[in-house]
Amino acid sequence: MINENAMEIDISINVLPIKGRANKEIIKKLSKYFNVKSSNIEIIHGKFSITKSVKIQNEL
Repeated sequence: MINENAMEIDISINVLPIKGRANKEIIKKLSKYFNVKSSNIEIIHGKFSITKSVKIQNEL
Protein backbone atom coordinates (compact mmCIF):
# COMPACT_ATOMS: atom_id res chain seq x y z
CA MET A 1 0.00 0.00 0.00
CA ILE A 2 1.28 3.47 -0.88
CA ASN A 3 -0.12 6.66 0.62
CA GLU A 4 1.15 9.92 -0.87
CA ASN A 5 1.09 13.14 1.15
CA ALA A 6 2.95 16.15 -0.29
CA MET A 7 6.64 15.19 -0.34
CA GLU A 8 6.23 12.11 1.85
CA ILE A 9 5.05 8.65 0.85
CA ASP A 10 4.22 5.81 3.25
CA ILE A 11 4.85 2.31 1.90
CA SER A 12 3.81 -0.91 3.60
CA ILE A 13 5.71 -4.11 2.83
CA ASN A 14 5.72 -7.63 4.25
CA VAL A 15 9.41 -8.41 3.70
CA LEU A 16 12.08 -8.74 6.37
CA PRO A 17 15.06 -6.37 6.10
CA ILE A 18 17.54 -9.16 5.38
CA LYS A 19 20.22 -8.78 2.67
CA GLY A 20 18.50 -5.74 1.17
CA ARG A 21 15.24 -7.57 0.39
CA ALA A 22 13.07 -4.86 2.00
CA ASN A 23 14.83 -2.11 0.03
CA LYS A 24 14.34 -4.08 -3.19
CA GLU A 25 10.64 -4.47 -2.42
CA ILE A 26 10.31 -0.72 -1.77
CA ILE A 27 12.01 0.04 -5.09
CA LYS A 28 9.71 -2.45 -6.83
CA LYS A 29 6.59 -0.79 -5.38
CA LEU A 30 7.80 2.72 -6.23
CA SER A 31 8.66 1.56 -9.75
CA LYS A 32 5.15 0.27 -10.28
CA TYR A 33 3.51 3.31 -8.66
CA PHE A 34 5.46 5.89 -10.69
CA ASN A 35 5.60 3.72 -13.82
CA VAL A 36 9.40 3.83 -14.18
CA LYS A 37 12.04 1.11 -14.38
CA SER A 38 13.47 -0.11 -11.09
CA SER A 39 16.90 0.89 -12.34
CA ASN A 40 15.72 4.52 -12.32
CA ILE A 41 15.10 4.46 -8.57
CA GLU A 42 17.90 4.80 -6.04
CA ILE A 43 17.81 4.92 -2.24
CA ILE A 44 20.11 7.84 -1.44
CA HIS A 45 19.64 7.99 2.35
CA GLY A 46 18.42 5.45 4.89
CA LYS A 47 19.42 2.12 3.36
CA PHE A 48 19.55 0.70 6.90
CA SER A 49 16.73 2.83 8.34
CA ILE A 50 12.95 2.72 8.33
CA THR A 51 12.92 6.28 6.90
CA LYS A 52 14.43 6.60 3.44
CA SER A 53 15.10 9.23 0.81
CA VAL A 54 14.91 8.10 -2.77
CA LYS A 55 15.85 9.57 -6.13
CA ILE A 56 13.56 8.77 -9.05
CA GLN A 57 14.76 9.60 -12.54
CA ASN A 58 12.08 10.11 -15.14
CA GLU A 59 12.45 8.21 -18.40
CA LEU A 60 12.57 10.43 -21.47
